[in-house]
Amino acid sequence: MNRLFEIVYILMERKTVTAAELAERFEVSTRTIYRDMDTLSGAGIPVYCTKGKGGGIGLLPDFVLNKSLLTEEEQNEILFGLQSLTATHAADSGLVLSKLSSLFQKEEINWIGVDFSHWGSGDLEKEMFSRLKMAILQSEVITFTYYSSKCEKSERQVEPMKLQFKNRAWYLQGYCLQKQDFRSFKMSRIENVHITGAHFERRQKQAPDFESSVMRPEQVVRLELEFSPRIAFRIFDEFDRSQVVRVEDGSLKVSVWYPEDEWVYGYLLSFGEDVHVISPAHVRRILGEKAKKIANLYNDSV
Repeated sequence: MNRLFEIVYILMERKTVTAAELAERFEVSTRTIYRDMDTLSGAGIPVYCTKGKGGGIGLLPDFVLNKSLLTEEEQNEILFGLQSLTATHAADSGLVLSKLSSLFQKEEINWIGVDFSHWGSGDLEKEMFSRLKMAILQSEVITFTYYSSKCEKSERQVEPMKLQFKNRAWYLQGYCLQKQDFRSFKMSRIENVHITGAHFERRQKQAPDFESSVMRPEQVVRLELEFSPRIAFRIFDEFDRSQVVRVEDGSLKVSVWYPEDEWVYGYLLSFGEDVHVISPAHVRRILGEKAKKIANLYNDSV
């Protein structure tokens, strides 16, 4: 299908092209090219062949792709989707967008701006994203250094399957050869990504359900929280409305499931005095101990 689409594009750019030229470009036989012409003709693309000097394969002059293959709505969806894709720093997405805009005879409308990268992030983050995407598309094993939420550093060898964006963060899903199981890795904790060049066959077509793979029953905790009305803006930024209940005094109660690890303790501490953990009791105790240690760090400077 990629070859057929590119052939149509070439024929729209050039008046005629020989079967031999197309065969050389796509590294196939001329017989394959002629079969492609039959396929395109059967799909309603007005291709024709002329013999003799200056002859070759061509398209009727007035042919426009949007009249044969794609509706107006489908064209817009493709172009808008490509504009969104550029936010992920996908290689060559801008070039593809430009080509398709020309192909559809449409002026590019830059209607959306999305950037998933951190404020002030440099080229390293973009380079890692591009490298991971390439490894997934080419089914190549990667190695990297990973820092877990339990403050453990490890070297991983992974068969990458999917990049997932969830809760303001990117994750890599894949099969970890060390753990012999599917795992999800937060990209901000990944370092030194290397594509080994070793190819692999996918163990299953689709990556496992993301939430179930990240939040396993034995690792999650149900938190009952109460927040000061002073940070209501942050509560509505960071929690689903269905999880928030406004109390008569203006405070906000939140009930949420989170993985219980060092990350969640740090996250709760980031609210400072504006959060009160109602339950569970052991989380209250752990936060209290951590708060005391933080206070002790600054006692000497008071």
